[in-house]
Amino acid sequence: MTMTLEAPLCGKTFLRRVLRSPAGLAGGAVVIAILVLALLAPMISPYDPNLQETANRLMPPGVSHVLGTDGFGRDILSRLIYGARPTLLLVLIVVLLMAPLGILIGILAGFFGGLTERALMRVTDIVMSFPRLLLAFAFVAIMGPGLINGALALALTSWPAYARQARVETAALRHSDYLAAAEMVGIRGMRLLWGHVLPLVLPSAVIRLALDLSGIILAAAGLGFLGLGVRPPTAEWGSMVSEGTQVIFDQWWVAAAPGFAILVASFAFNLLADGLRDILDPRHD
Repeated sequence: MTMTLEAPLCGKTFLRRVLRSPAGLAGGAVVIAILVLALLAPMISPYDPNLQETANRLMPPGVSHVLGTDGFGRDILSRLIYGARPTLLLVLIVVLLMAPLGILIGILAGFFGGLTERALMRVTDIVMSFPRLLLAFAFVAIMGPGLINGALALALTSWPAYARQARVETAALRHSDYLAAAEMVGIRGMRLLWGHVLPLVLPSAVIRLALDLSGIILAAAGLGFLGLGVRPPTAEWGSMVSEGTQVIFDQWWVAAAPGFAILVASFAFNLLADGLRDILDPRHD
């Protein structure tokens, strides 16, 4: 089997594709803005996110509190800014666990084939047969609520898609002239997988990862909404929405503000993923 491999992106080609992807630029700008807000939260936040002022509870948006206050008199804008921290931290932990695990299993299965492939893919199929979010909720219910447990639960239930994609791409590469040439000059084993197979599998995995980030944010918010995420009084978007649903008909802003933040973050990651597809996929030249 032979296959044509595209040359790596040069600087001019990469820049041209970036400039031709306004969706990716817009999504990346919003993601960067969210990251900056989360990192600089102590300097940007107008109030202590956990400061309770019962005299100011459920105040509508105004001059003193731009987005109003919640049922405990806490400033919603401050809690919104701080709430980005646990959400992004959970996403980071999930990404660092989920993608490498799935890619590793997929590359090993696709390259070695035979019994190794059958065993690894059967495990992948078993995990994939369960509803991901439901399985994650079950893991958190068993391990207990918390940021780390929530991240572990989402990571342990999200890797199969990466494994299947990496297996297909690695199996297509296994008998290619490219790898045959590398083996002829003495490159074998893990050096071959790390230096020659992984770089060709990685671009599509990065695109899938960017597309999955919005789903991870929604899943993290779902954990917080059900009380399975970070523990109170830590600010977190999902738990803020849950608190706001109790007064949503009279004080709508309590739930609307964190809900809109979740919407913007998810939409931004989707735009970023679309831009990455245009940049990394050679068919979009």
